Amino acid sequence: MQSFFGRLRSTSSVHKQNSSSAISSSEEDFKLTRSMGTVKVPEPVPSPDNDCQRLKKAFEGLGTDEEAVIWILGHRNQSQRRKIKDTYQQLYNKSLLDDLHSELSGDFRKAIILWAYDPPERDAKLARDALKAKKQGIKHLKVVVEIACASSPHHLMAVRQVYASLFDCSLEEDIASTVSLPLRKILVGLVSSYRYDRQLVDSGIAGSEASRLHEAIERKQLDDDHVVQILSTRNLFQLRATFECYKQKYGNSFDQDIKACGNDDLESLLIAVFWCIESPEKYFAKVIKNSIVGLGTDEDSLNRAIISRAEIDMIKIKEEYSKVSKNSLVDDIIGDTSRDYKNFLLTLLGERL
Repeated sequence: MQSFFGRLRSTSSVHKQNSSSAISSSEEDFKLTRSMGTVKVPEPVPSPDNDCQRLKKAFEGLGTDEEAVIWILGHRNQSQRRKIKDTYQQLYNKSLLDDLHSELSGDFRKAIILWAYDPPERDAKLARDALKAKKQGIKHLKVVVEIACASSPHHLMAVRQVYASLFDCSLEEDIASTVSLPLRKILVGLVSSYRYDRQLVDSGIAGSEASRLHEAIERKQLDDDHVVQILSTRNLFQLRATFECYKQKYGNSFDQDIKACGNDDLESLLIAVFWCIESPEKYFAKVIKNSIVGLGTDEDSLNRAIISRAEIDMIKIKEEYSKVSKNSLVDDIIGDTSRDYKNFLLTLLGERL
């Protein structure tokens, strides 16, 4: 398989097409991604035409060559996957997503189609599914928190644009029509604002806003206007400074004091906001852990966490996972999933080179 697809490299190295260093077939020669993602791509990268021809061949005949599908799509970054989809449509006048849906099945099909979407479209669809769930609960609403707080302002803006285009209404409108107060107030604030995306911190603001947060905690008014404004408008670096200032001033972390206010949906939602801002890698490590523990696997949460973070910070998530689990993330994936689904997730984790 290695000679067929060429040497592999991390997604952050895609632009270094003319690297002069020789790359052998041993794992120690693979480069780590600066972006902390785990997706590896071949070097040199096959053309979109070549990838499409091989995908088409994988779909032909009585059975599908799932391994070929995994090796092609699982070793391409988002830009390359987009080119493959566009080229497939041009070559065969068919949607690659439609063919994946008809040729694959089960959890593997769900995972690889989710991976094939452009990230803004993927998150728009995840948000829509969460808001329209028949038995909508706090677990579903945390998906919206992840999109709003654990991604860049530019990505959130793109998600909102795609959402409106796909569903003929805004994300804010769907939240307003499906979520009740006080959760509605928090979520609308989070998705409708645009955070400054530079590393800019004002220690004076951090101190004063830490006091504002503490006042709301003392009054147990967690949906206070000041709380919503602070959490939804300040840049992530400013908020982390505010959280640190809060802990220094009052002895407990902000999330600890939220927990002390109660165990309702509002507290649970705000704790998710805190961790998505403070440490996304810890948050998603816990999401993955919770999706695996117990009698059954929550494949939707497992897919969402791995697929949405594989090109962003999965190296850090794997490290954090090892701190909260007796096993490594890779070992738990091997133990809890099977066959093509397992192989695909392991590929995204950089374990099948």
